[in-house]
Amino acid sequence: MSAGAHQGPAAAGQLEQLLQQVSPGRYDAYEALLHALAAGQVWMLLWHGRAGSPDAQYGNMEVDGLGYAPCVTSAPELAASGWNRDHEVVSGLEIAAALFPDRWGLWLNPHAPGGGVGIPWLDLRRIAGGLDRLPAGPLRISDPVIDIPQFYALLAQNAHRTPAVRSLRRAWVQPALGAPYLAIGLDLYDTGPQAVDSARLMIQQSIGAVPDGLPVSTVAMNDEYDPVAMWMRAAARPFFDRDGYTQQPARPPAPSYGYGYPRPY
Repeated sequence: MSAGAHQGPAAAGQLEQLLQQVSPGRYDAYEALLHALAAGQVWMLLWHGRAGSPDAQYGNMEVDGLGYAPCVTSAPELAASGWNRDHEVVSGLEIAAALFPDRWGLWLNPHAPGGGVGIPWLDLRRIAGGLDRLPAGPLRISDPVIDIPQFYALLAQNAHRTPAVRSLRRAWVQPALGAPYLAIGLDLYDTGPQAVDSARLMIQQSIGAVPDGLPVSTVAMNDEYDPVAMWMRAAARPFFDRDGYTQQPARPPAPSYGYGYPRPY
């Protein structure tokens, strides 16, 4: 992991206050922590090099098989940690965008009593992409139990008339916070603007068959970072498949209950 070059002012009292409130099952406190991180900054611990140098590298640690880059939340916490190498101050948005594509998480104050708090890479993806745009984990994902054959039939009919669509899948998603919703996985032959627009129109033409009050969201099946798309690829058979290829789904793993999303499937 290479380090970028960014210096900023130090102010993280809210982050440290929220860190003390996070505990298993307190998803509201964890979500508040993510919002504070998105608006704040952290002190990244450099294992090699100096801040701003091309060879600068963040430290790394592994917890339960997942990689994290350690950081501290303020200058006083940096002093308390005893870290004697260099560091750099980076905004929460910047470090989230830098780490999640390589599936690295961020570990806040690992020196603190209790070991600090880890932010898995899928939650860093939420910070980088917008916390209000992506559902709060851990997600409980399963096959839909709501019987709406008219919607699926109309959607499949419209998909047949939309050449860009290869297949469609579905899942029922229950976020840690917020209302559950029906997710439709869109597998397109290409992801150019014209193909995406045609798929959007297909959804608009079909959504009238959805019962009032049922939230529906779409998921791009080619998004290798989306946990719902991961689950669908592993566990959901297409209900529309233009190529006629079907495969028995693997049995999905049991839901994971911890901070952030379940592990990738």
